[in-house]
Amino acid sequence: MTNPDRPSPSQGPAKPESKPESPDRAYRSPSSIVAGVLLLGLAGWLGGDAVFVGHGRTPWLALAALLCAVPLVIAFTLRPGVFANDHRLRVRNPFRVVVVPWAQVAGFRSGFSNEVVVEAGDKYQLWAVPVSLRARKRANRAKVREAREAGGGRPGLSIVPPGPTRAQTDQIMDDLGQLWEAREKAATSQGEVTVKWAYEIMAPAVAGAVLLAILLAVG
Repeated sequence: MTNPDRPSPSQGPAKPESKPESPDRAYRSPSSIVAGVLLLGLAGWLGGDAVFVGHGRTPWLALAALLCAVPLVIAFTLRPGVFANDHRLRVRNPFRVVVVPWAQVAGFRSGFSNEVVVEAGDKYQLWAVPVSLRARKRANRAKVREAREAGGGRPGLSIVPPGPTRAQTDQIMDDLGQLWEAREKAATSQGEVTVKWAYEIMAPAVAGAVLLAILLAVG
């Protein structure tokens, strides 16, 4: 009599369970997205006018310029994003996507740019979480103002309010650091760092630049 819980030889070895997916926390730059939409609209307006109304080589020059410029605008404005879940950190930068399991993260660094440092010593910039020195100064002024108000406005008396005021991007880095500390030793957070280049962005941009150079050279 066979055990129903034991797989039969015809079924082969049991397949390892895959990591259960968890929802991503997405971090994007709203100002960058707005700038990208405006730039694409301007490029479409000017480029479309040159293509349909221009004469001679003008339409071809406009097409080559659009082929080169549009992917670059998308790469540096609409594309960047940071996506974190319980298993890994995925960094989508202009020309590559880096997937870092939490176990491979060595730390986060914030200076003139925000970066994730991996165990191998490599570091990857978080394009979607730019550092804003102005926002930091504004947050520091707000913190001092709150401390003065908590002290009754009397000179020399200030009470640090609970929950320190932080710039938005600094708060995002704090959130990523807390998620890393909570998940770095989890079994589902193991793995290797992978880097994938964005050829879908690079190829048309290079093709447009080469075509534009040829058109200008033969002119």
